[in-house]
Amino acid sequence: MTIYLLLAASGFVAWIVSTIGGGGGAMLLVPLVGFVAGAQAVAPVTTLATLIAGSGRAFVFRRDIEWRVVGWALPGGAIGGLLGATAFSSTPAEWLQIVIGLFLISTVFQYRLGARKRTFDISLWWFFPAELLVGFLSGLIGTMGPVMNNLYLNAGIVKERMVGTKTAVSLPMHMVQLGTYSALGSMNGKLFLFGSAAGVGALASNWLARRFLSRMHARDFRAIVVGFMALSGAVMIWGQRDTIVGFF
Repeated sequence: MTIYLLLAASGFVAWIVSTIGGGGGAMLLVPLVGFVAGAQAVAPVTTLATLIAGSGRAFVFRRDIEWRVVGWALPGGAIGGLLGATAFSSTPAEWLQIVIGLFLISTVFQYRLGARKRTFDISLWWFFPAELLVGFLSGLIGTMGPVMNNLYLNAGIVKERMVGTKTAVSLPMHMVQLGTYSALGSMNGKLFLFGSAAGVGALASNWLARRFLSRMHARDFRAIVVGFMALSGAVMIWGQRDTIVGFF
């Protein structure tokens, strides 16, 4: 019972932080899930937790969703999620996490800690290939952190619009991933309970997190998003410290 309460409390805190920081709540669960259930359980458990939490978040932020972005991003995310979840059981992903972590850390310099609104111009169609890649990698790793925030910031989508739109895009992708994990035998009853505990805790945080977000200035939001991206990158790299040490 203690493990389930700890997962629920961690989910609650993680999704408040992720709403204010523009995503990446599942990233904060990775160390705990890996400790209680093993590294191979991280992807299925965090996917279920994100799906449960995201359902409530989609309802809370339903009026802020940018549907034009969803139209481009959703097909890419769903296809990528299916391919990544299919390859999950047979593909080592340690170095992928290190590369992604380095990219996330680099955003501090790209955005000058939130002082810059954009670092390059984009078109909406960019969201299709970007989500295809992110969905695939998410299927392998279980969570990509706030890696897509870079694209949203450069599209001028911030605060409630970013949170609502990202959630609308990610929910179907996580459904596809979870179904694939279940079909391939990577999700069992115990892992389902772990993911449900974290997800229910996260679900309860959505309304509180929205109140914080509504009072925040756009520049402060960008600074927090960029800082959280860098922190998520550092966590990903730290999680693969044995791989790095082994290489040298």
